[in-house]
Amino acid sequence: MSAVLADVTELLGAAREVYAGDSVAEAVLDTYARRLREPLRLAVAGMVKAGKSTVLNALIGEQIAPTDAGECTRTVTWYRYGRSATITAHLHGGAEVRLPVTRSDGALVLDLGSRTAEDVAWLDVVWPSESLRSTVLIDTPGIASISQDVSERSTRFLTPTRSPSEADAILYLLRHIHASDVRFLEGFRDTAAGASQTVNAVSLLSRADEIGSGRIDSLLSAARIAERYRHDGELRSLALECIPIAGLLAEGARTLRESEFAAFRELAALDRVVRDRMLISVDRFTRPTHDTTLSVADRRNLLARFGIFGVRLGSALIRGGARTSSQLSERMIAQSGLIDVQRFVADQFRSRGPTLKARSVLVGLELLLEDRPARESGRIRAGIERVTANSHDLRELALLSQLRTTEPVVSRSDAAAAERLVGGAGTSALARLGLQDDADAEAIRARIADVLEHWRRLAEAPLADRATSDMCRVVVRSVEGIASELAVGDGSDRFATSDVVLASRPM
Repeated sequence: MSAVLADVTELLGAAREVYAGDSVAEAVLDTYARRLREPLRLAVAGMVKAGKSTVLNALIGEQIAPTDAGECTRTVTWYRYGRSATITAHLHGGAEVRLPVTRSDGALVLDLGSRTAEDVAWLDVVWPSESLRSTVLIDTPGIASISQDVSERSTRFLTPTRSPSEADAILYLLRHIHASDVRFLEGFRDTAAGASQTVNAVSLLSRADEIGSGRIDSLLSAARIAERYRHDGELRSLALECIPIAGLLAEGARTLRESEFAAFRELAALDRVVRDRMLISVDRFTRPTHDTTLSVADRRNLLARFGIFGVRLGSALIRGGARTSSQLSERMIAQSGLIDVQRFVADQFRSRGPTLKARSVLVGLELLLEDRPARESGRIRAGIERVTANSHDLRELALLSQLRTTEPVVSRSDAAAAERLVGGAGTSALARLGLQDDADAEAIRARIADVLEHWRRLAEAPLADRATSDMCRVVVRSVEGIASELAVGDGSDRFATSDVVLASRPM
């Protein structure tokens, strides 16, 4: 257990003593204790038709999140790891109903029976997927839905007014920056992080394959748009990154079937003129034709699973050398943007998981003290202040948010450097230093020495105000932590470059 989780767990124990006999407070504390023991909670949210379920299926590697417009897409659904598959509907009022686990055409079927989404508080899907061991994924109904009640389910769940958000971090899917997107992300940031306003969201430019009308270069166009969004003033303060992803392609690639590989192989083997003519549009591809043995139904299924971009890409990758279904799957995934999303989640969210969970519980404790004052609540408040002051990880998150949401108290170049050093561009040691993985020992030592000298000098400048000095102290502590991690001392030590690179990479 990390130090900050141990401190917060101890604080919860003290709170139990203070609230002994208060059943409501004890239930809240039990919830927080379970939260600390669970994996990181990652919610997937966005406006209606943003492609949330396909992205979630791609992350899990199976078709278990419903992608149609049925009742289940209007409820909050949790996906967590378990050795055997179970589906439980938690109804309003506290009752639980076990649902059947059935599959159709390879996809999990979530069937509420005679119940509607209005009857269900949330669904709990336990599934034996390795992808769920380290992360609990939460699918949410579409924001800005035509049905106000459906939209409010996501808002109430992710941005409650008197409790921390149920999610530690969020993947927010958007197709354009809409006012509804900004409002929701603002609410999530403020609710999830309390006074520190921790930035714990990443925006995904979803359905990126459709940006270029399904052309092979569609993702290149999407990448340019995402780059503009990264520097957008509103979005930059609400999300750490903007990553383009073709969710349908990623889902199809991770669940690719041998029959689909055979269909792609047949398309790839067609005469180029014939193939190009077939793939010019969706209508042309689904017309009856004698140019291929693939039936109209087969071709419609390919479109439903991969989209026109995926069909074009799949045949192109086979012509480019993909000889097996595994090779095709890997190359499609590489093109979809999924790997970038997975890498970001691992580097920015899972690596900070203990800190994000601890911060949420501390916010919850503060709200509990406000809502249910107790005789000895002062020592719990003092404990919250002590944990916050002693945890450098929490101070890093607070500074990162400050740099993203307020005008910097230092020069813009120093602000950008500070953001990188506290992990805004990646939490590994070398990413923080702005060095490549193959940087040698001498380059690493020199960079650390230069950075420490600069930030110490800035902190000690005669005209430095309190805010500048506080920022500098956090940055210096982060760099000292990097030096310790890489075993870099005053220059008298010696170490192998390979050891440095290995130490800098998350295990």
